[in-house]
Amino acid sequence: MRKGLFALAAVGLLATGSVAACGDSKGSDSGSSGGSTTGKVGVILPDTKSSARWATADAKYLKEAFDAAGVQADIQNAQGDKTQFQTIADGMISSGVKVLIIVNLDSGTGKAVLDKAKAAGIATIDYDRLTLNGGADYYVSFDNVKVGELQGQGLVDCLKAKNYTKPVVAELNGAPTDNNATLFAQGYDSVLNPLYTDGTLTKGPNQSVPDWDNAQGGTIFEQMLTQNKNIKGVLAANDGLGNAVISVLKKNKLNGQVPVTGQDATTQGLQNILVGDQCMTVYKAIKKEADAASELAIAIAKGQKPTSATGKVTDPESKKDVASVLLVPQAITKANVKDVIADGFVTKDELCTADFAKACTDAGIS
Repeated sequence: MRKGLFALAAVGLLATGSVAACGDSKGSDSGSSGGSTTGKVGVILPDTKSSARWATADAKYLKEAFDAAGVQADIQNAQGDKTQFQTIADGMISSGVKVLIIVNLDSGTGKAVLDKAKAAGIATIDYDRLTLNGGADYYVSFDNVKVGELQGQGLVDCLKAKNYTKPVVAELNGAPTDNNATLFAQGYDSVLNPLYTDGTLTKGPNQSVPDWDNAQGGTIFEQMLTQNKNIKGVLAANDGLGNAVISVLKKNKLNGQVPVTGQDATTQGLQNILVGDQCMTVYKAIKKEADAASELAIAIAKGQKPTSATGKVTDPESKKDVASVLLVPQAITKANVKDVIADGFVTKDELCTADFAKACTDAGIS
């Protein structure tokens, strides 16, 4: 990291931010300068439609961490708009942030923002998604290949429980512009491809969903099902896409008969698991991810050298290693939905609403 990184003037400390909610496209400042030389942190989240987490979890946990450390943070959401993403970044850079954390919408847009930040002497952190050829100083995420492996094995286990013979499996992948989607697919295909080869499973339609758009995902799966009525399992790359698949299955009275995967352990995904419409999800303890990213940013903002990024990930495009923190994901089925509640990620009241009260009781959630 450049020597000049820690000599930046804290010119952004007195900048005022919007008081809108973190899930909005406007900002949310946290912490205060108190006359110290601690730098300000900028955070740009991607949207609120691809996953509920960006509105309900990440913004909340990041703000709590920065508040607790007394570090001022401007947390904004680009709402899926690439132009807005860059506009937010320009504002944060001009305001004098010392650290910029981004979740890119695609690597091209992300790299443009990271390049501007680096030119201004600002430390950069890729959060959750690696920006290909972006050159961020740090990367914080989960082991996303492992996430995919858990999804693939989860689907295999659910299909075995159904006693299907050579079932046709459809794959509904995430956005082709998201490196995480590539890593998820790498993981689940490492489980599924050998089973396609030996005839245990039958490879069905396989398609990516632009921008992780759930509505498009539902349309794509409906076309898949129309063309192949024998689909018996669906590897859906996250809970939002999984729910889109389930909506189509419900229309065809196939929900519960066709195992569907997901990830993110959203409230909706967990509810689908409890009633038997979704066979599994993957829980990524987002608070741990937010805490890991904020720990790096707080150290830099306070002029300290971060020590927690002890791993490394090789950027597949630049071939350069990025200092990283990679966290461990957990497979969730009906048998261990309680773990997500126990971890404080969702509450019983959020999960066990009237329509799901009996399912919660049946699952031992009391």
